[in-house]
Amino acid sequence: MQRLGVSLPGEAPELQRHARPLYLQIAEAVEADIRSGRYPVGHRFPAEPVFAVSLGVSRLTLRHALTVLEHRGLLDRRVGRRGGTFVREAPVERDLTTFAGFTEQMRRSGVVASSELYEATLLAAEPEVAEALELENGDPVISLERVRLANGVPVALEHCFFAEVDFPDLLGHPLDGALYDLLQEQYGRAPTHGREMFEPVVADRRTARLLDVTPGTPLLLVERVAFDREGRPVEFSRDLFLGERTRVVVWSFDVPVGDSPRAAAKLRS
Repeated sequence: MQRLGVSLPGEAPELQRHARPLYLQIAEAVEADIRSGRYPVGHRFPAEPVFAVSLGVSRLTLRHALTVLEHRGLLDRRVGRRGGTFVREAPVERDLTTFAGFTEQMRRSGVVASSELYEATLLAAEPEVAEALELENGDPVISLERVRLANGVPVALEHCFFAEVDFPDLLGHPLDGALYDLLQEQYGRAPTHGREMFEPVVADRRTARLLDVTPGTPLLLVERVAFDREGRPVEFSRDLFLGERTRVVVWSFDVPVGDSPRAAAKLRS
């Protein structure tokens, strides 16, 4: 019989060496401590070699236990500069019933949003970007790529495009905050509605590095065209959201009698 050498105070559970598999006992003990609050959200566990020694088990046994907890949605195992094993927060909700930017979506969820600007440049519009922004192929567009964080944890890689003719000198402004607020304050053209399309994908090596996950991690690609009140396109973006850290919510309502599907579609566009 052995007690778990956990890093937080309090009496640790016991390991029964000749009972159920040790990795399940460890997983259940750690899960109980997470749910009781002994391990709070964001708690970082020791590195695997140290953790395994403190428990008196092999690293393989510990990894089996951590995998069980990860599959139950209780742990977040990250690589890179923010790497480690952490108690996971509940997924951040994105309510798409009403239109809002990332910062506003996070505020509604009680989460602090922030950004890390990765790239900001002026380039020639490719056909898909030009079509979305109602430009000619090759017209200059501003390309911004940012890592979006919720309570300091990366949840999305955002890549958005704006017509340079509509937003001159945008690159001269701070670009690590709420872009929609900036567009309204400086240009009077904040988006008011948009069209979004979703596609499941997986992280390539570059995306995985920026989001501090492993290549092949499931992602949700959200392709969006955002419009102003006059129906003019403001933004075209391709955002990659971590499926394990975000959850999409949509409220559905009956279409009032007399409102045709064609009219509803026109309002959405």
